[in-house]
Amino acid sequence: MKRELPEELQFLASRKAVQKSSEASMRGKCCVVTGSTSGVGLEAAKRLAAGGADLVMVCRNRAKAEPIRADLVARHGIRIDLVVGDFSDLASVRSAAAEVLAACPRIDVLINNAGLHSTARIMTNAGLELTYCVNHLASFLFTSLLLDRLKASAPARIIQVNSEGHRFGGLDLEDLGWNRRHYTGLRGYGASKTAQLLCVWEFADLLEGSGVTINAMHPGDVRTNIGQNNGPLYRLFSRLVIQPMLKDPAISGQALYFLAAAPESANFSGRFFHLTLEEKPAAHALDRELGRKAWASSQDLTGLLPGP
Repeated sequence: MKRELPEELQFLASRKAVQKSSEASMRGKCCVVTGSTSGVGLEAAKRLAAGGADLVMVCRNRAKAEPIRADLVARHGIRIDLVVGDFSDLASVRSAAAEVLAACPRIDVLINNAGLHSTARIMTNAGLELTYCVNHLASFLFTSLLLDRLKASAPARIIQVNSEGHRFGGLDLEDLGWNRRHYTGLRGYGASKTAQLLCVWEFADLLEGSGVTINAMHPGDVRTNIGQNNGPLYRLFSRLVIQPMLKDPAISGQALYFLAAAPESANFSGRFFHLTLEEKPAAHALDRELGRKAWASSQDLTGLLPGP
């Protein structure tokens, strides 16, 4: 008799399971994708373009994005706007959101994909730990600033590209800068993805009844450029040991398309998926009291808290 894995270990089975897919048309839809010039974000942009969606590609490097835009427009005859935004700088995030709002009368899908993994503790110019800023605070702020437009465009969908890495934990709202603790890349990454998940549940409650859904997904164990900002030893280890074990990131694009386009994906919200299969996150990422505190902290750090 085959024994079922515990819910929190289901990701071990999900990584080998047959995933869902969709061929639903996205013609006439506007999709905003961050981190869209490589890896998971690029695969999402390519699949959405093939489905007929118009795109807003949010990226750090316009020169890198221009040939991608030209190729996708030539192949699929869609409209693509480029918006430059540095997610390590919350002022740049605000500027990018304003540019998206100016370019898009409606937003049907928002995919927050921009992210990084840093083996060293790095602080931004604003005094924020870099991984936490890019992976959580930036997407939190960007989503919040686009929320009214998403509501006005309902039905609309928000997808947070999260990670099984949230299971590493590491979140301490009293020590987000790792001043009292020893920083490790895995724990720093886990902290950022835990905070993002906790805020997904809060966003889902806030959006209930609005016609806007929000879900999180792990994009699969795929080859991307994440971590290439680290030193030569890490990059060598990644190239020789990690990358050969990983899969083609095209599977991530297919999964994101399913979550963005499939009719059966339209009505669920506040869930976590391994690609297209729903999973139970780690217990620390389901702590709603901690989530409310993470929400308040994120509003404070991004300047979204209302004044007195």
